[in-house]
Amino acid sequence: MTQKNKSVRKLGTQRGFTLIEVMIAIVIMTIGILAVMASFGTAIAATESAQEDLIARHKALDAMESIYTARNSQQLPFSAINNVAAGGIFLPGALPLLCAGPDGLVGTGDDVACTAPDTGAACPPPGVECLILPGPDGILGEGPPNDDVTQSLSNFTRSITFSQVTLPSGNINANLIAVNITVAYTKPGWPKRSYTVNGLISSYH
Repeated sequence: MTQKNKSVRKLGTQRGFTLIEVMIAIVIMTIGILAVMASFGTAIAATESAQEDLIARHKALDAMESIYTARNSQQLPFSAINNVAAGGIFLPGALPLLCAGPDGLVGTGDDVACTAPDTGAACPPPGVECLILPGPDGILGEGPPNDDVTQSLSNFTRSITFSQVTLPSGNINANLIAVNITVAYTKPGWPKRSYTVNGLISSYH
C-alpha cells in the first residue's frame, strides 16, 4: 500500500462534531447559564429584603420575649394571656407596630404612639414605630450635619394569636396555651413577606 493510500484511509476515519451534537451542547450550556442566573437573582432578592427580614424577626421575637417576661415576673396572670374574645388582653388581627403602653406589652389595648429614638418627636406617620438609620456617611449619630435617616415601620403589621393545646388523648391541656406571633411587611414590587415565631406558655411560673 502506498503512502498516499494510507493518508486517505487515515483521513476517512477522522470525524468532527455534527450539527446535532453542537446544538445539544448549546442547549445544555444554555440551561446551565440560566440556572446560574436564577441563583444570582435569588441572592439579589435576599439581599434587597435582608433589612426588612431582620426587622420582622426582631419585632416578632421582642413581642414573644415581652410576654414571657411579664408571665415569669407574675405581672401577667395566666388567664390574661389570650386574645380579647377569649377573655385575655391581646387584640386580634394584624395591627400596626405601636409602642407598649403602661402594661409593657405590645398588641394590647393600651398601646401608645411611638416617638423617634433620637429626638423624641412623633414618628412619621404619627404613632407607628420608626427607626433611625445611618445616612450616606454610614455613621449613626454623626454630625454636623446629621444625615441620619428616619425609617417608618408603617408597612409592617404584627398579629398575636393564642390557641388551646390539645393532648394526644384529644383533651385540652388547661395548663398550657400556644402563642403565634407573625410580623409581616409589604415592599413595592415584592410579594408580602412575614416572619413567625411560636411558643408555649405555662400556667406555672
